[in-house]
This record gives sequence, structure tokens and C-alpha cells, in this order.
Amino acid sequence: MTEFTGGNHITLLRCGEAYFPALLEAIAAARREIFLEAYIFADDAIGRAVAAALADAARRGVRARVLVDGFGARHFIATFGDLLRAAGVAVLVFRLEIARFSGAFRLRRHRLRRLHRKLVAIDRRIAFIGGINIIDDYNVPFHIGPRFDYCVRIEGPLLAPIWDTLRRDWEKVAWASFKRRDRLPANDLPDPPVAGFQQAAFLLRNSIRHRNTIANAYLEAMRAARVSIVIANAYFFPGLRFRRALTNAARRGIRVTVLLQGKSDHPLLHHASQALYGLLLRAGVRIFEYQRGFLHAKVAVIDQKWATVGSFNIDPFSLFLARESNVAVLDSPFAVELDASLRQAIANDAKELTLNILERLPWHSRLLRWLCYGLVCLMTALGVRERKAEDKNGSS
Repeated sequence: MTEFTGGNHITLLRCGEAYFPALLEAIAAARREIFLEAYIFADDAIGRAVAAALADAARRGVRARVLVDGFGARHFIATFGDLLRAAGVAVLVFRLEIARFSGAFRLRRHRLRRLHRKLVAIDRRIAFIGGINIIDDYNVPFHIGPRFDYCVRIEGPLLAPIWDTLRRDWEKVAWASFKRRDRLPANDLPDPPVAGFQQAAFLLRNSIRHRNTIANAYLEAMRAARVSIVIANAYFFPGLRFRRALTNAARRGIRVTVLLQGKSDHPLLHHASQALYGLLLRAGVRIFEYQRGFLHAKVAVIDQKWATVGSFNIDPFSLFLARESNVAVLDSPFAVELDASLRQAIANDAKELTLNILERLPWHSRLLRWLCYGLVCLMTALGVRERKAEDKNGSS
């Protein structure tokens, strides 16, 4: 059961055009401490602006710490390491990818688990959670159009577990990097005050303790749905429980709408996902593919009362391997706002897929999708096996 905390003020931010000005303003106003976690920290105008803001904060005495993923941000140290460290910013890399192509055909456990979170907390009074990396909206693969994504700005008591998670992440990665405990000084910041009236829950996915927390929150909310379910997800390859929850909801009369990528940077997963469309459509799920650009969102709204925003994709990577974070919000005005934004994108920028369209596809197109489906299933099984082996060896 998801546990919600009251007293929060949560603001929805659509795309980088809303997020990055808010982030830069919060960094500029920081007085004590900054934690930033990102999967990608790009060398573009946005990345350089955020790096400069962090350096300025450190030079005025703010304790700034940046943790990036060793694969998603594999060029970060070469690009920004000297600048940030010279200014006094502490920098760590989660599972540094040293030899990207070494042993490329071997499935190695340490390469499977990534830090996929997009988290920032400042002075234990403001946090940002979502799907937006430190990268310009227009810095996209294959020039497929600007990113469409969300994050939230959080004030209130929910800052406490977010802050504690960031501190624990830092200490664990420091130990893994240097083989010694890097205990941070005792927290000297005040408890986050009540800032509003919204109820929210901070949701994690990691290897053991919170392995299914985000997935279970989705399932719990979908099973309780009475009117509508709207999901927008960038990488969509749901497991059996998730598929059943969607199809069962549609069969009992819930309006289920799913917005997925129409232009993908991962063709294998995209084709594999399309192999599932028939099953969902026959149950009554409506499927739309986003056409205006690069759908990168990981959000959902249920009954215009419950909503979630975060980094969690409904695919094997997020379900089984990556470290993820979402916020669930139990607040009608917030849910209505996100719902309206998604429905606007569906109406203006997406194309509906129907059974009639699928049935008219040539045989070789259908065959490609099922071949990709089988390959992704095989890769998922191998990944789960490696995860279990690593868990047995004591990974957390």
C-alpha cells in the first residue's frame, strides 16, 4: 500500500523549457547544500549552464554534490570534471563505463544496473523529480524532434525521504568507488516545513528493498480505477501483471488510453512493444503514438485524482535493473492539470493505432515485430538471471 505524506506543494513542469529555468533559479538561491543525480549530463547549452550554476554555488560556499551514471553520462568527467572540482563541487560516477566496447558481446552484471534517476534537492527545501535529464530538449537522436517530458518541483515534508535517499546514494557510491565509507556530516538542515495541502509519496526502485515499489504503486492505482487511466511512457514493454491490469481495467469499462513513442531511438524495443498492441487493442485499450517529436515522458493519471511523474519506464530496464524514482500525487487539481496536458498532446500531436491498421500491415512487418519481441524477451530473461546472481552475491 502506497503511503502518502500531506502538507506538500507540488508544481508540474512540462519539458525542459519550464524545468531548466526553475532549476537554475533554485541553484542560484541555494545557501547550504545541493544534491543532483542524473542519468545524462550533456555537453550542450543546458549542460554547460547547469554546470556553471553548480560551480558558482560551490564558490560561494554551498556544498554541491553531483552523481551521474557511468554509461548515460560517460563523457561527463572529461567534459565537466575539472571545471566542477576546481570550483569545489564534489563529483561521483555510478558504475563508471571504462571500456565501452570491451567485451561488448558478453553480458556483464556490472553493466546492467544503471542510475536512471533524475533527482535534485536543494537546502532540504526544494526538490525536482521527473524524467528530464540535464540535456537540451532539442538535443535528440536522429533529429526526431524535441523531447516531450515532465518533472515536478516539490516543497514540503516529502523532502525528508528524498534528501535521505540522496545522502545514502552518495555514501554507497563513494564506498564502491573508493572502498571506504565516506560518511557525510550529520544533517544540519532544518526539517522541511509544511508548504501546501497536497498528499504525495516518494517512490523508489532499486535492487532489493524497493524492487517493486513503483510497479506496485501503478498496479494498486490501476486496480482501484473507476473511470479512466491515461499513461504516457517512452519505453513500453510491460510484464504480464501490468498487461493484465491494463486489459482487465479496459474490460470492466474503464477508459484506458496509452500514449507511446511514434519516433523511437531504440528500434528493437519499439518493434517489440508493437507486437503487444493487438492484445491491448482487443481488450479495449486505446493506443496513440506521439508524432511531434521524441516522447520521453514517464507519467500516468488515474480517475483525475491519482498521478505519477518520474523516471520509471514500463520496460524490463526499469522493472528489473535500473535505480529509479517517481513521485505519486493524490490531488485532483494536480491530476487534472497533467491529464489535460496529456490529452492535448494526444489530440494535437499523436496518431491513433487501431486493429484495422494493424491487420493491414504486410506480413514481413508483423514478422519483424514478433522477432523483436522474442529477442527482447530473451534479453529480459538473461538480465533477470544476472540480477538474481548479483543479488545472491550481496549487491544492494
